[in-house]
Amino acid sequence: MEFRESLVRAGLCGVLFALPACGDERKPSGEQSTGTVGDSAPRLEPAEQLRARARIVGPPGSGIKGEVTFIELKGNFPAPGVDIEATISGPPGELKPGNHGLHIHATAKGGCVPPYTSAEGHFDPGPAGNTDPDVNHPFHMGDIPNLVVDRLGVGAMEARTSRITLSPGPLSVFDQDGSVVIVHADPDRGIPGPVKSGVSGGARIACGVIQLIEESR
Repeated sequence: MEFRESLVRAGLCGVLFALPACGDERKPSGEQSTGTVGDSAPRLEPAEQLRARARIVGPPGSGIKGEVTFIELKGNFPAPGVDIEATISGPPGELKPGNHGLHIHATAKGGCVPPYTSAEGHFDPGPAGNTDPDVNHPFHMGDIPNLVVDRLGVGAMEARTSRITLSPGPLSVFDQDGSVVIVHADPDRGIPGPVKSGVSGGARIACGVIQLIEESR
């Protein structure tokens, strides 16, 4: 299991993640789509490359916006890797400088309606899964590194994971009820904690439904 993050050194479990840092900084883009995803994963051949994105937005009147993109890599089957890149910004009063929990949540069935509780817990499929945001953290399949926000309110994150797929399978984010990305008010401390302890990031301040955007052979 490996994460590669080239923008930030995240505070998740060092045994599971390798996160070399570099000095690149990127600007956010995109506006929110609040629609829900389809009922099932895209029916695609293993040789295809898949791309998806979540357009992030805060509650009405908020200045938080941005995009999280996903690219499933070719040639890695039966265990594909997925590159994830987030560029999200907001007024410093809304998206304060520092680390913010950033996770894939279990369901898109309610879209992205504040306070985003319809997204339920962290994406963690399977009979042994535990979607509670704080319990079994940071070992959920939807746990990814913190979004790191600078003093101007510009946040970025890059990582590579084999915990999820875009293609059909038991770890696909395009399962029956879809998935969303949630931005949290506080840092993800990268440790497990009691139910509602907030160790994974606390309040939910922005959301985006993950949607397939491109397929190429």
